[in-house]
Amino acid sequence: MEKFARQSILTTLSHYLGVAIGYFNVLWLFPYSLAPEQIGIFRTVQDMAMLLVPFAQLGLGNAITRFFPQLKSKQGSFLTFSVLVTLMGFIAVSLLFFIFKSQIIAAFAVNSPQVIDFFVVVLLITLFAVVNTVLDAFSRSYMKIAIPTLLREVLLRLLSTVLVSVYLVGWIDFDQMTWGLSVNYLIVLGSLISYMFRIGKFSIETDFFFERKGFKSEFLNYSFITLLGTAGGILIMKIDSLMVSSMIGLEANAIYNIAFSIAIVMEMPRRAISQVSMPVVADYFSRQEFPKIDKLYKDIAVNQTLICILLFLGIWSNVDNLYHFVPNGTIYEAGKWVVLWIGFGKMCDVIFSINGEIIVFSKYYIFNITATVIMSIAVVVFNLLLIPSYGIEGAAFASFLAMFFFNFLKYLYIKIRLSFEPFSWDVLKILILGLGIYFIQAYIFSKNNPGIPDLIIRSLAITLFYALGIFLLGIAKKNQRKVIEKIKGLRP
Repeated sequence: MEKFARQSILTTLSHYLGVAIGYFNVLWLFPYSLAPEQIGIFRTVQDMAMLLVPFAQLGLGNAITRFFPQLKSKQGSFLTFSVLVTLMGFIAVSLLFFIFKSQIIAAFAVNSPQVIDFFVVVLLITLFAVVNTVLDAFSRSYMKIAIPTLLREVLLRLLSTVLVSVYLVGWIDFDQMTWGLSVNYLIVLGSLISYMFRIGKFSIETDFFFERKGFKSEFLNYSFITLLGTAGGILIMKIDSLMVSSMIGLEANAIYNIAFSIAIVMEMPRRAISQVSMPVVADYFSRQEFPKIDKLYKDIAVNQTLICILLFLGIWSNVDNLYHFVPNGTIYEAGKWVVLWIGFGKMCDVIFSINGEIIVFSKYYIFNITATVIMSIAVVVFNLLLIPSYGIEGAAFASFLAMFFFNFLKYLYIKIRLSFEPFSWDVLKILILGLGIYFIQAYIFSKNNPGIPDLIIRSLAITLFYALGIFLLGIAKKNQRKVIEKIKGLRP
């Protein structure tokens, strides 16, 4: 876990620097500079592109990580081959996009017709993002995670800050700003190529005769099989935003996305840990070291729950403070309950640990497709049923239901097939501790008015109570012992 922890810390730092920039963008710059409908367009264009990416990628991301340990050489050829395959996938997706263009237009024509003008931007973002994901998968396989994460989480958000700021001062109009989104993704892609070239991990080679016979067909078969699983996972994350735009309107999507952006911070450590765990899990499976996978499953469940519950407490307890600083906050605070339900959904991802990663790299990876297809259909049905009656809160609750059942289904399958178990008493203690602290702080600070003083005092109190509770309940004792030993080592 020590090597694992170092990589996780670096990627987590990038995630949270990106979060700080993202919070500035989403909670202040965008509401200050753009009308709600414009924010809705800005987000819908990107969400639509991100929904197309896994289809254009043809499932190569997980396949690269899975098969990378099997190659002793020709990694340059493997990279070139993967990029060529994903470019063919992009061409196929683009053709389908134009074939069904009239149906897509019809979906947005009534409530969000402005989106139709930017379909080319959607495809450009898809192209640059899909190549980026392939290169990112190779970087991850080399355990070079920090810089790609910095580019994706920090640079891309900084470029959005610059883009909207240039629009704010009147140097470009809104259409040019939206087209500029594709330039942002191109800059990030170019930066990643430059980084990989500098560290000697980017080379174009066309010798596609790999060491192991049948490698290409096995690699492509696995990619195509996992395509539905990958695409379904993105569908579960993005379909709610697109359905809000098409069924309610762009202003509602702006409110929904700001709330979603507040909630998504809760799971940032899980994202960092997932990126680092994928090559480790793949390597353990290749060597059939199942006890190590089971231990990793449990350790990650405790550690990421420990961090993410504290973040959940901090965000939900301070939700009124956060909306207090949003320009035109009376419009956007309608998404307050979206924060709670999306937060619950993200906590499901956290508590159930790396169940998806384990299934993807096991011999039972086909089940991931079954589970994801079921949940993809379910989330669409949930949204169709709940959005007309409950609006954006219905969309958020639909996402929560989909994420819970999706994780529970994968947990049961792993339990039955592999006998791995992520849960421990520590996880239960953390959940009880978090619940108790929430009600304690809500009672103590119930009469406080929203603002910076309440934000600081409430956050410090929650952190103090949480740290004290962890110590008294003996949660993650091994980590506590390491911290104490390091403190003792600092003494003269």
